[in-house]
Amino acid sequence: MALTNLPGGFDYNSTRSKLLLTEYGRNVQNMVKYIVALPTKEERNRYAQVVIDLMGFLNPHLRDVADFKHKLWDHLHIISGFQLDVDSPYPKPSEDAIHIKPEPLKYPNQRIRYKHYGKTIEMMIQKAKSIEEPERKRHMVQAIANFMKMAYVQWNKDSVADEIILSDLQHLSGGELKLEENINLNRVEFRPAPNNNNNNRGRQNNQNNRGGGGGRQNNNNNARNNNNQNNRNRNNGGAKKY
Repeated sequence: MALTNLPGGFDYNSTRSKLLLTEYGRNVQNMVKYIVALPTKEERNRYAQVVIDLMGFLNPHLRDVADFKHKLWDHLHIISGFQLDVDSPYPKPSEDAIHIKPEPLKYPNQRIRYKHYGKTIEMMIQKAKSIEEPERKRHMVQAIANFMKMAYVQWNKDSVADEIILSDLQHLSGGELKLEENINLNRVEFRPAPNNNNNNRGRQNNQNNRGGGGGRQNNNNNARNNNNQNNRNRNNGGAKKY
C-alpha cells in the first residue's frame, strides 16, 4: 500500500519534495513556492522581502558574514529553483555557477627514501648542494647532519652512531656532501616525558618539611616563654613580706 493512501492522511518526508537548503526548513521552502505562483510582480516583491527578513532571523550567524543580505537573496533564488521573478537588489545568480564542482585535489606522489628523516631533509640537502662558499656550505652540511641525528633518535628512540648519519647523508646527496670521519655530531638522547605525579609528590614533601620546621620553632618559642614565666613566679614567691 502506498504511503499517500495511509488512513488518517499521514504525510512522510519520503513523499515530500526535497529540501534544497535544509537550514531554512520546509516552511520557508513552501513560502517561496507560494511566492513563485503569485500573479503580479508587486505581490512577489512584497512577500519576498518578508521571507528575506524571516531567513535572516532563522540564521542570525549570517549577520557576521560580509554582505549577508546578498547571500540571503542568493539563497532565496536557490530555494525557488531559479524560477522567482522579483526585483532583487542584487544580480540573480547563475545556476551553472551554483552547481560548479571544484577540480579534484592532487595528492603528492613524491617518494621519500628515508621516511624517518622526512621530505624536508631532502630539500635542505638540495639547497646545500647549490651553495658555492666552502665555509658556509660546511656549516650547512653539519647542521643538516645534526638535524638528521635528532630525527633518527626521535623515531627510533635509541642512540645512533655518527657513522650511520654520515653514510645516509652521503647517500641522500648522491655523494656530493661529506663530513670528516672523526667529526662529533650533537649528542641527542631520547628522554621520556617527566612524571607529573613524582614532581607533585616531591613538592608535597618539601611543603611538609617546611611546615614541620615551623612547628618545631613554635614549640621552642612556647617552651622559652613558659620557662620565663616560671622564673618570674619563683622570684615573686621568694620575696619577703614586711
